[in-house]
Amino acid sequence: MSEKLEGIVSPSIDNLLSKVSSKYELVIFASKRARQINEYYSALHEGSLFNNVGPLVEATVDEKPLTIAMHEIDQNKLEKTVIE
Repeated sequence: MSEKLEGIVSPSIDNLLSKVSSKYELVIFASKRARQINEYYSALHEGSLFNNVGPLVEATVDEKPLTIAMHEIDQNKLEKTVIE
């Protein structure tokens, strides 16, 4: 078994949690970004103008939007803004 494990193992959950104040914030942050990435790919597929930014990290075709979002968070490619 020499294949590299992906998903929540890479990036590690400890690294991701160090970027936010709680695991709940991580879930919301990553899921909102994953939704933006998904909308970007949908608009790109339809050939229409899109409002969302595509992946900010190198991504393969088979990577899911949530995995891409986790990598973006881990590599400090995203900045969260709290709206009150």
